[in-house]
Amino acid sequence: MELDQLAAFIAVAQHGSFSQAAEQLHLTQPAVSKRIAQLEDQLDARLFDRIGRRIALTEAGRALLPRARRLLNDAAEIRRALDDISGEVRGRLVMGTSHHIGLHRLPEPLKRFTRAHPEVELDIRFMDSEAACHAVEIGDLELAIVTLPPEPLPRLHTRPIWDDPLYFMVAREHPLATRRQVTLKELLDYPAVLPGTNTYTRGILERAVHEAGLRLRTGMETNYLETLRMLAEAGLGWSLLPATQLTDQLVALDVPDLALHRSLGAVTHARRSLSNAARAMVEVCRN
Repeated sequence: MELDQLAAFIAVAQHGSFSQAAEQLHLTQPAVSKRIAQLEDQLDARLFDRIGRRIALTEAGRALLPRARRLLNDAAEIRRALDDISGEVRGRLVMGTSHHIGLHRLPEPLKRFTRAHPEVELDIRFMDSEAACHAVEIGDLELAIVTLPPEPLPRLHTRPIWDDPLYFMVAREHPLATRRQVTLKELLDYPAVLPGTNTYTRGILERAVHEAGLRLRTGMETNYLETLRMLAEAGLGWSLLPATQLTDQLVALDVPDLALHRSLGAVTHARRSLSNAARAMVEVCRN
């Protein structure tokens, strides 16, 4: 049993697809299939059920998955420890970020990082902040640069980097657009287009609404902020968005005594050491 085989197994289990696993691992699909077949032969157990295009873990696969993750995490820990001794910033850094942060916060830090540390191989995966935090928790990512959870998570360590104020935005044609001030109660009389209920940003809003003793009217939901901006511009509802999404077609409303914001930053596992590359990435973002 080899680490490359376990990495292929974890990737297929994560994506439910041999082709997507191959893309993540920078391999061909036949190469991934071969590694899985070798692993199944060595273990004398089928790890995946293949029904048409659908791929699902067998009972043996479900039993292997957490153990495979632990083995790969232990191997990565050994590599990080040896790199720390040398003090060199090199190796592979697997990190996750959201599409929004990748577009609006990371370009300049990434440029500085790659210039300063050309021997680091970056593997950047784009996903929702909540999914990235879970991926750090189970060891699929070493580092996530994302919207930070509003409440502490016991197995994760968070480092705030950017404060990200949130604004209530409506289209210029919206009935509230010309008002100097709008109460939260007045705003909630209109439908909203918002992130999904499982997102940290939605949680910030729902907490404020609950504390005011009010209820949300949600029209449409999506976790992509650029899509929410488009829906708000089209007049389908008001939205809660960061300043980066304010355009000429939108108006930011003044809602007295309600200033919402979220923190963007780094998420790492509380019980795992960081590689020199991960520490360097955090410092580049902070500076």
